[in-house]
Parts: sequence; structure tokens; C-alpha cells
Amino acid sequence: MAGDYTISEQQVLSADGVTLNGDNGATIILTAPVVPFLMNGQNQTIKGFKMTSNVPYPVEFIRIGGNGNRILGNVIYGPEQSGDSSTWDVNRGFVTQPSITIVLISGSVFYSLRQPGYLNPDSTGIIFNNAAFNTRGYVVDGVLFEFSGNSWGIPQNAVDIALLSGAATGAPYDPVSALESSNSNANISDQR
Repeated sequence: MAGDYTISEQQVLSADGVTLNGDNGATIILTAPVVPFLMNGQNQTIKGFKMTSNVPYPVEFIRIGGNGNRILGNVIYGPEQSGDSSTWDVNRGFVTQPSITIVLISGSVFYSLRQPGYLNPDSTGIIFNNAAFNTRGYVVDGVLFEFSGNSWGIPQNAVDIALLSGAATGAPYDPVSALESSNSNANISDQR
């Protein structure tokens, strides 16, 4: 249903196959330093929402903790923060918990956040056809996520995709030139 909805307590999605659908103009406004959505079940979907916060709380908007979960067609953004993005509060669009598989992030927009997403070790998935700007970029930490069709806006990200030292060599990140070209000439920080 259209309208603004404030959240100050975590909403835990535990039933498998649940879909939260905000396609009719629902905006979630976080008003406390909690992760608003914890996706603990399998094959869950959060789609079509706008999500923001009244201050830049150092939490993610969505924590993905189950296999086969999807974030589709959302617009997730933080309030503006001053100064260089390296000094911003660490607010994120989403974070994967370790060892989850087959995650799909698609058709979403992330901006004015420290990171659009932080991908924790031993998880797998696809980040496809999203836009991110005014962030420090996706953080890839020991995962196998395919990136394709993503784009970047203005203000530019510090980097678009950061491959930390634990990121795999070979597919799907190498050659880095292919990763860059399949993601709108992404600015890749290769720290491996």
C-alpha cells in the first residue's frame, strides 16, 4: 500500500517463500539503529520498496541469511552525509551472511550509502542490472558473485566494485577487463 512506514524494530522473515511487495509506492523509513529486514528463510523476496532512514545509522537495510533470497526493483538510499565517503557512517543497502547461496540482487538502485552491498565469505549469487552511485562500491570478500549489466551514476562511487584479498582469482572476476566491460566500464579496486 502506498505511503510512508517507519520502522524502529527488526522485521524477521522466517517463513520460506515469503514476498514483501512495495510496488504500490510504499516507502520504508528507518528510525532506529537496527537492521530493518532480516531474511532468514529460503526463497524470499523483497521487491518494489523505497527505503531510507532519518539519520545514517551504521547498519544495512536488508540482511540476507537464507538461500535463494532475492532483492528486486528496490530503491535504497541513505540521507546525505558530509565529507569524504571514507569517513561516513557505515550504512549499507544489504549484507549477505556467510555461506548462503543463490542470492539474486536485480533491478535496484543504491545511493548515498557507504556501500550498496557487502558480500561476506562463502556466499554465491548474481548482482544484475542495478545502479549504484555516491557510495564506496560493492565489497566482495571471499564470495563467488557474478556481476553483469550494472551501472554507475553521479556523484561517482569511490570505486564501483572492491575485490578484497579473499576474493577468488579466475571466474567470475577475471579477467578484470571483462568484469569492467560487462558492468558499464566499472571502476574495479583489485586488492587480491
